[in-house]
Amino acid sequence: MTNIILLGPPGAGKGTQAAHLVGSRNMTQLSTGDMLREAQTSGTEMGKKVAAIMAEGKLVTDQIVIGLIREKLQEGSEGGFIFDGFPRTLPQADALEKLLTEMDLKLDSVVEMQVDDEVLVERVVNRAAEARAAGKEPRADDTADAMRTRLMEYYKKTSPLIGYYYAKGNLQRLDGMASIDEVRKSIDWIMG
Repeated sequence: MTNIILLGPPGAGKGTQAAHLVGSRNMTQLSTGDMLREAQTSGTEMGKKVAAIMAEGKLVTDQIVIGLIREKLQEGSEGGFIFDGFPRTLPQADALEKLLTEMDLKLDSVVEMQVDDEVLVERVVNRAAEARAAGKEPRADDTADAMRTRLMEYYKKTSPLIGYYYAKGNLQRLDGMASIDEVRKSIDWIMG
């Protein structure tokens, strides 16, 4: 069982690579966005809290997100867990480390997918154009300005995790601009 964090800015391809790991290694992807949406409709006590907070338009606290992650970890996973979109901040990284220690689990690798910001901006602009050409409505945040805002948030809040995990000795960097297959092979090599 292997537990990893996929780290990189929005649009770096974390979701694409996580899907591969789920299929090839029987890992469980822990995407906080997916977990929050699932919790809203679950009917569990935690789910009711999440639904109430989100209905008011408020942000879910780190404590609740850690609670959701705890529930998923307790369910177990044959191949391990992929943390996608969490942690995003240093306090979240500390909380995750504490949770893993409590559950006698460890974090094996943190994979930083290094990418070119301007290429990411071009990707979302092209994705919006392709959606319009196909007669579909593009995502509301598929604009150059929205992507630059998302990148700024990533660098302000999440990029400090790079140094945090480097200091802990489990940061692995790879070229996120390589082809999907090359990135996949690099992640497979890192995981052994």
